[in-house]
Amino acid sequence: MALREDSWEDELQGQFSLLSATSFEVKEESEDTHGSSNTGILDLSDEVFILILRRLDPTSLLRVGSTCRTLFRVCSCNSLWTKHFQTSFGVPFATATCSISAKSAFRLVFMWRTLFRNLHCNRSLQEKLFAEIPFPPHKYWVQWLVLEETVPLPSVRLPCTDIESLWGIEKEVLEGKVQEKDEDEGRMLKFEWKELYALALEHHGSIAKVFQHVLNQQSNDHCELEAMFSQYSQCRFQWLFTYWLFRQPVPFDRQLRAIYLQWQKHSKRKVVSWGGTLCDIRYLASLHHITSDYWRGKLAQGDETVGIQTVGNYFSMCKSLVAWILGRDWGRLKSKKVYEDTLEGVYLLLRREMQETLVEHERFWQVAKVQMTRVCTLEETAVNYVNWKMIETLPYYKLYMVSGNMVYLDHVQGFLHRKRLVHDWFFMKENTWVRQLLPGDLYPLLEFDTKISQDSLHGDSMPAQLSRVMWLFLHSGQTLYLEAVKGLVLQCAQASLGHFCSLSPGASIQPHVS
Repeated sequence: MALREDSWEDELQGQFSLLSATSFEVKEESEDTHGSSNTGILDLSDEVFILILRRLDPTSLLRVGSTCRTLFRVCSCNSLWTKHFQTSFGVPFATATCSISAKSAFRLVFMWRTLFRNLHCNRSLQEKLFAEIPFPPHKYWVQWLVLEETVPLPSVRLPCTDIESLWGIEKEVLEGKVQEKDEDEGRMLKFEWKELYALALEHHGSIAKVFQHVLNQQSNDHCELEAMFSQYSQCRFQWLFTYWLFRQPVPFDRQLRAIYLQWQKHSKRKVVSWGGTLCDIRYLASLHHITSDYWRGKLAQGDETVGIQTVGNYFSMCKSLVAWILGRDWGRLKSKKVYEDTLEGVYLLLRREMQETLVEHERFWQVAKVQMTRVCTLEETAVNYVNWKMIETLPYYKLYMVSGNMVYLDHVQGFLHRKRLVHDWFFMKENTWVRQLLPGDLYPLLEFDTKISQDSLHGDSMPAQLSRVMWLFLHSGQTLYLEAVKGLVLQCAQASLGHFCSLSPGASIQPHVS
């Protein structure tokens, strides 16, 4: 018998006609009483609501339905969920012949399919299905396995009555198959799961009717399935990440570990138990920006399967990047710095794209090559490793890496030039007395290879004041701030000279103020 698919218009006439009429009468009464009044979205008819809600995906539909009772009622309409059932599972849903609503059927099948699809990383479900081997799982889980064509379990031995009730196959068909295969052992029948699926499909005539039979046989108690799905929803990113990280074939596992820890600052104590029960998975996930984002469900709009594919493609790119860098005649420090900065640039450029969709290996590698070129340009600008480490804290550094705009590179070059100006002035021959008298906490600030961190800019101390003036000059290039730096340094040196003379009246030091 073919499935009857009622149109949403027919269903609305039968299910919402009374509600629509009532709301219309209430509206007319309200207009008669209060005259013209403003109308809101809840004053729309159910028919209009259905037309709007048909454009939403299941998740959005559930969110809209959680806002109020009226929208919950409309969002539970069978016509909406029948459409989503067929779109998501490829099976039409017969509302008239099924004992549960389309929304409930969608919810149950979605939970089961999600769990079964990720069986490889779900130990809780594995225990439910595999713990009783060679005996079949609990009957509750067998009734869900009926929907699957391929089941990773050995041949099942079940009573004829159980097969008849679970798969809906008539007893005569089973006995005919048994006689043909000679596998009847006291009413216990032995079948392959795939063979039972084929028999059920042949007997019912379509996969839609198999679904209908299974859903009609379901009990009302699905606490176990709901608890299993809730656990998976909370832990799915951690489970999939752990499976991906530690369940690779042996040669690939060694390669992945080497690439994962390549040039990364990590605790040897925490990674020594790699893949073991005592391994700190959360710590390993924190070593990379992308794995940290996946751990928190921020990749591919929270899709765990697509997100882990992006993670795999990212580390495939890392493998190519390491091979490219090691093929160059570079020292260890330069190789490590190029690798770190390239990955940082790749993450900054593709972070938003990774949050929205799958990023393939080719896309990662394309961006990585551009980033390597920019990083090497910055390295040439810095001249040496000390300068390179100094300019990496500049905002222009990352801006150039992300945009490639030469304006930011000019800012980096200007910063180094101005730092050199201060250094050269401080180490002029006529400023020897200044270097001798300047306090020890101010001296390093005037050296070329000293970083000025933002933390040192706060406070009323003399180092903080000098750091602020230096910071203004280095980032603006205005001569006014350079003169302020010189004046502040000379003032400190003369103060030290006065203090020294007060302690040693006989001493004579003649400063040469430049």
